[in-house]
Amino acid sequence: MQLELRHLEAVCRIAEAGSLGRAAGRLGVSQPALSAQLRRIERVAGGELFLRGRHGVEPTPLGEFVLAKARLVLGEMDALVAGARAAAPHAPLRLGCIMLVLVDRLLGELDRVVTGREVAVTVEHSVTALTRQLGAGRYDAVLYGEVNDHEVPLPEGTTARTLVPKEPFCVRLSASHPLAGRERIALAELAGESWMTPAEDDDGGPEALVAACEKAGFTPSLRHRVADRKMHYDLIAEGRVISMSQPTAPAAEGTVLRPLKGDPVTGRIRLAWNRAAVPTPQAELLYRAAARAYLADVDRNAFHRAWWDARPELHPVLGG
Repeated sequence: MQLELRHLEAVCRIAEAGSLGRAAGRLGVSQPALSAQLRRIERVAGGELFLRGRHGVEPTPLGEFVLAKARLVLGEMDALVAGARAAAPHAPLRLGCIMLVLVDRLLGELDRVVTGREVAVTVEHSVTALTRQLGAGRYDAVLYGEVNDHEVPLPEGTTARTLVPKEPFCVRLSASHPLAGRERIALAELAGESWMTPAEDDDGGPEALVAACEKAGFTPSLRHRVADRKMHYDLIAEGRVISMSQPTAPAAEGTVLRPLKGDPVTGRIRLAWNRAAVPTPQAELLYRAAARAYLADVDRNAFHRAWWDARPELHPVLGG
């Protein structure tokens, strides 16, 4: 077997994630498949690249050497792809998005606001994959979220702009849930519930939920991880799980959204772009399209409209 770029990327993702399980999720493969691939890579490299422990993996001296070379090779390939992309005439603008609820409206806003250049939108399930592909030149711009204090590292040559600096996450639960009639719910009242784990597990969301619940006096039971939106809502409507949700999320039959007392978990939405591929005027148009898509959803839930109106300093700046 010869080492290929995908093998080098796998080694880098394992080091970044700190565990095979998290790395497998970010690469979109099963943990056994990634473990088998790592063993093959280690046979070619001539020894172990990572030490496995109770708390994850750490690079060995050989692993550090391979990582340094892998990052150099991948960086050069990223520069090649990005440079070729920037030089290509009439290329469509490729926008990658994490599974944010505003994406539905964003498509229409892009058609209205961004003219003179075709825009292709792809939805991803991993923030790490999204930003990695931005650096590799596979995306020209990305729209993503961060939860609480988590900051997503961005590749060189990119610029980021915050669209919404803060929004309070709420809880979605069954309409028949005993707490469904409350105007606002204390997180401690949800101890003992089964939680739906966010499909995006590398934006700080799971860690923020666990930390908030532990501060409220309990450890949450994270039972399911479902990316399909309909299945997600159906499980909640059946009363089998509850989940965190953005406050601008749409209604779903059999479920209700309720704000949490004290806003224990908050998110922010950001836009990042490759400066070589997206001129400043087009970045401004992307920002405006995303801002208008968000603002169109503020009225979906009355509690968020009241929260939003009381905080004008958080509103996106649309200019003229």
